[in-house]
Amino acid sequence: MAATLYFGIVTSALGMAYIVYGRRQAKIVPVVAGFLLCIYTYFIDGWLWLFVIGAALLLAPFLLDVE
Repeated sequence: MAATLYFGIVTSALGMAYIVYGRRQAKIVPVVAGFLLCIYTYFIDGWLWLFVIGAALLLAPFLLDVE
């Protein structure tokens, strides 16, 4: 339980960084990915899915470079 809490804190901090970056660069993909990083740990149960979805959301702004 505590590990999930720490994982949520780390992903939420990264999500906030993506939101700030996306707003300053006027890019929508980092903002959406950051928002989803902040909230997805509340809805997903299981370490494998937490890791897979978190990695996908962290990579999304780099792979979906939409301007």
